[in-house]
Amino acid sequence: MDHQNKPQTRRSLKRKLEQEFEEDKSGRCKAAVVESQRTHEDIIRDVRIHVDVLNTCISFTEAHRVAAKCSAQLLSEIAMNEDVVDLIVECGAVPALVKQIQTPPLLAESDPIPFEYEVEKACAFALGLIAVKAEHQQLVVDAGALPCLVNLLKMHKDGCNSREMNGVIRKAADAITNLAHENARIKTRIRTEGGIPPLVQFLEYHDIKVQRSAAGALRTLAFKNDENKNQIVECNALPTLVLMLSSEDVTVHYEAVGVIGNLVHSSPNIKKDVLLAGALQPVIRLLSSSCLESQREAALLIGQFAAADSDCKVHIVQRGAVPPLIEMLTSSDVQLKEMSAFALGRLAQDTHNQVGIVQSGGIVPLLSLLDSKGGPLQHNSAFALYGLAENEDNVVDLIKTGGVQKLLEGEFIAQPTKDCVAKTLKRLEEKIHGRALNHLLYLMRTAAKAVQKRVAWALAHLCDPNDRKTIFVDNNGLELLLGLLESKSFKQQKDGSEALYKLATKGTSLSSVDAAPVSPTPQVYLGEQYVNNPTLSDVTFLVEGKRFYAHRICLLASSDAFRAMFDGGYRERDAKDVEIPNIRWDVFVLMMRYIYTGSVTVEIDHAQELLRAADQYLLEGLKRLCEYAIAQDISVEDVMLMYELAEAFNATTLRETCLLFILEQFERISTKPWCSRLIQRVIPDLRNFFVSALVKCYDSNVSSPLWPLD
Repeated sequence: MDHQNKPQTRRSLKRKLEQEFEEDKSGRCKAAVVESQRTHEDIIRDVRIHVDVLNTCISFTEAHRVAAKCSAQLLSEIAMNEDVVDLIVECGAVPALVKQIQTPPLLAESDPIPFEYEVEKACAFALGLIAVKAEHQQLVVDAGALPCLVNLLKMHKDGCNSREMNGVIRKAADAITNLAHENARIKTRIRTEGGIPPLVQFLEYHDIKVQRSAAGALRTLAFKNDENKNQIVECNALPTLVLMLSSEDVTVHYEAVGVIGNLVHSSPNIKKDVLLAGALQPVIRLLSSSCLESQREAALLIGQFAAADSDCKVHIVQRGAVPPLIEMLTSSDVQLKEMSAFALGRLAQDTHNQVGIVQSGGIVPLLSLLDSKGGPLQHNSAFALYGLAENEDNVVDLIKTGGVQKLLEGEFIAQPTKDCVAKTLKRLEEKIHGRALNHLLYLMRTAAKAVQKRVAWALAHLCDPNDRKTIFVDNNGLELLLGLLESKSFKQQKDGSEALYKLATKGTSLSSVDAAPVSPTPQVYLGEQYVNNPTLSDVTFLVEGKRFYAHRICLLASSDAFRAMFDGGYRERDAKDVEIPNIRWDVFVLMMRYIYTGSVTVEIDHAQELLRAADQYLLEGLKRLCEYAIAQDISVEDVMLMYELAEAFNATTLRETCLLFILEQFERISTKPWCSRLIQRVIPDLRNFFVSALVKCYDSNVSSPLWPLD
């Protein structure tokens, strides 16, 4: 994460120049016409006039100095409008301004300099405004401005405290800041020109505005430039910067914390030097600053300090950083929330800190930030929660506050955030056992009903399959989930259906309809060639007026229904022709083909009638094949009819498949007018199924999905 926010920094530079322009209005030359009333041609004409003055008035005579001062000031005023800066540059203002900050020959050694520093101040100010636009930075440097600006910094005379001198130092430092902004080559040039030592010296200057400008320049020079960082530290800037962190002037401590932040960024050795210089406590105090920008910088710096080592993380928390960081999470400022979440994420990599952050109230605001539309803020919050989830003592708090649901249902923007969330859920899953599980079970029995339901929902998604009976049968978890499904709240119904579906399928992605069933009772079959074959036939069925030739021995072996028909006291026992009144011919043929071969292709068009026939004649294998075929074709529109069909013919597999379908597709089914009736109708079946299946899995010591794989 970069320490500077580019658009924000650019706006800050512009705003600072505008503020100083307002402060310096007294004594400025007056423009003849209000800027907004001037035409494009007027501006070009005036700029050219001022450029000509700067090019010709280059001596230290009073007349030249007055003219140059007025022209530079008026160019500065025009340059405040960023839209006309390009025009000013095109008119040749840059070389003319640079010429004025070069040292002209004096008339005599002892002659006073008229308007000492004021011309240079106005020209440096104008150059700084031009450099706000990145495309003009190199042009200003190529015109020879850098050595001149550095010389202006070195013009300071010991004991001198004139307003003019302070002003020229500030404007030179500000111009250097704007020239170096995000320009690595210019940053290096400033160092080689000797600009860093005087800037460090001005950190101790008696004028606060000079301190601020010097710190602002150092802040820019230190950003992503290791050589500049090292020279700033070698010039002994750290002790003064640390003192500036405690300044009552918010603009001073804001710039100071910015310099330190850029020095520390990606520089472990400098980070150690900064901590040894005593920066930690002042930075922690800035977390409660009235200056929003100082708070941002301090939070980011805390995060960088926290990357040093585990001891440093602990010290940061011990010194009181966590409460203000957590308070920042609820700020209306997105960047402040982002920086504080970043810092908490770093601090949460220590075991003891993890519990401290949770006990200080960090979970709820971090979870709420997962709903953010900003990728960095979302990711920083997810990373912090990932750290908190490492500690077993935090598992219960994360679950009872609804953390699992937030993590599972959140819409995450970036892939790294999605990966982080997945790892957090995995951590929680691995820790739901022993002490943590016992605490959660206690909450399911004694906590407020809303908490009980949250815990049951989370456990349905994360518990070990071997603990399902303990949680959902022995400790009432199943009733809590069914209660959600029976709720009048759509959200709770949806939550209940999701949790029950997860509980039923936990351990595999397969369901009961993923594989066709095999015959449950292996036996010997006569074969396809005997289907409706009069050879050796000893019984004939009459179906829709057609004869079907069959063999008693085959029928007797196929089911109890045929054994009762032909080996019991029924009239069919001795009959040669048996009439079948309630089955269509093509359905009857399919049934007989199954009896003779042990297999048959069940098309969906015949499946329901064939199921009825299989149930009537107790052909369990055929019944399973029909259930499987029907299950493949269940839809939202007909699931209620299929459920009724399963009940009518005691089709257990089809009924369970309908239950699973209802849970999986609840959101779509909920739009149907009959949904509430269906839910009330299936609740007893759901309860019976889950209890039976959970107990069976427990007794068998297996952790497979509750819905059987056929």
